[in-house]
Amino acid sequence: MKKFVLLLLLCTTAQTWAQGINQALRYSMTQTNGSARFRAMSGAFGALGGDLSALNSNPAGSAVFSTNQFSASLNNQHTQNSSTYFGNTTTENNISFDLNQLGAAFVFLATDPKTNWKKLSFCIAYENDNNFENATYAVGNNSNSIANYFLYYANPNANQGGIYLDTILYNYYEDLNYQDEQAYLGYYANVITNDTSNPNNDTYLANFIPDSSYYQENYVISSGYNGKLAFNGGFQYKDNWYFGINLNTHFTDYTKTAIFYEENAADPALIKKIQFENNIHTYGNGFSFQVGAIHKFTQSLRAGLSYKSPTWFTLNDEVNQKLFSKNFTANYNPNNASATPNVIMVYSPYQLRTPHEITGSLAYIFGKKALLSIDYILKDYSNCAYQPKDEFSVANTAIKSSLRNTAELRIGTEYRIKEWSVRAGYRNEQSPYKNKYTIGGLQAYSTGFGYNFGGTRIDLAYDLSQRYSQRSFFTNGFTDGAAVKTSTSSFTTTLTFEL
Repeated sequence: MKKFVLLLLLCTTAQTWAQGINQALRYSMTQTNGSARFRAMSGAFGALGGDLSALNSNPAGSAVFSTNQFSASLNNQHTQNSSTYFGNTTTENNISFDLNQLGAAFVFLATDPKTNWKKLSFCIAYENDNNFENATYAVGNNSNSIANYFLYYANPNANQGGIYLDTILYNYYEDLNYQDEQAYLGYYANVITNDTSNPNNDTYLANFIPDSSYYQENYVISSGYNGKLAFNGGFQYKDNWYFGINLNTHFTDYTKTAIFYEENAADPALIKKIQFENNIHTYGNGFSFQVGAIHKFTQSLRAGLSYKSPTWFTLNDEVNQKLFSKNFTANYNPNNASATPNVIMVYSPYQLRTPHEITGSLAYIFGKKALLSIDYILKDYSNCAYQPKDEFSVANTAIKSSLRNTAELRIGTEYRIKEWSVRAGYRNEQSPYKNKYTIGGLQAYSTGFGYNFGGTRIDLAYDLSQRYSQRSFFTNGFTDGAAVKTSTSSFTTTLTFEL
């Protein structure tokens, strides 16, 4: 059995490769997870309340409860990614099950009939803000080689100087920063070689024949979650005001394995096959808070306003890399090479701040028969930031220049027929990117129904979302990628008890 050495790096300069726009968005973009009723109405609950998942939209919703409640939700999610890479389209599916929501609400009615404070509520609720179970697969023929990735880090360019050959030859992989590590991998796997015509020994050449055609595959699989535990307090003032606050603790665990394979179609070829594997594990915790209010103008018309603070995460990264190649010598004799440092790089913790959110809501109640609810959410993704600022200045500058302020619209409706409830919803979320195509906007539709047995209620929901994106396999040197259409469908079942 192979043994891995875990190495703790006390400085973060070597880990800045892992932090950037993609990771900032991973923790800033959340799904409409929660109870089946919440999901069936696309999360448009900011002016309604009365559901434990409604606390995500507006914490004042807890003061709408009239009785103690407990609810739990199970979710089945199916994600399909269709990737198009140089004219070839492939599809990868991923199916997952999870406990999507769990919580309880406790309501205390005022005993003094003269007081204006009618009700006090306390809730504790768990939500899975993001399910990271996913997989993509892309395949195609390209005129660019992955060797250019290693050349970018080895050779001098506008952002860095070249790597001296002695740095590679007389250091262990774990002693180097990330830039030098990539050059190290490329050199020892014979993907790149030093340029002997340069007396400074700080430039390199690729071991491939120019103008070749490269067959390439890129497979990425991820797993994990971004969970949130909310502690809520709410109260009702007179008959038409509801107020609430959430104190949220966040915990996340994310793993990703990315395997890139390349085969040179030229015959003969100096480099015949390359396989580059990156394994990443990110974990940590965070804190956020929410405040909100709901006002009942009439028995039918309600409005809500809520603020969600940034989430302040403290994150940790662990990384392991492997590079294999099948080469040919000058006489075209086969020669297999590999750079597989059995080291898990454990980097020092760093901080990520996600953007805040402001939600405005309106709801109209048609007696006891039906309702219509609308939420409008504003979020500025360019406010994401890493700390320490001096060590993540490049990532923070890229976030500021690439991301933008967005709006999200949620519409939900419900119609009741005796004990039955029928629901539907629509959600539209703008792209967080200024260019609008790196990650496109999201369109989502939902439906569901429920049955009330009296003190017990069962609800079911189905929702479908779709988004287009352009995914580069690597950030430097070799930036080609696939156009991806992501379709996510979910079935959610919730059981609710009045206590």
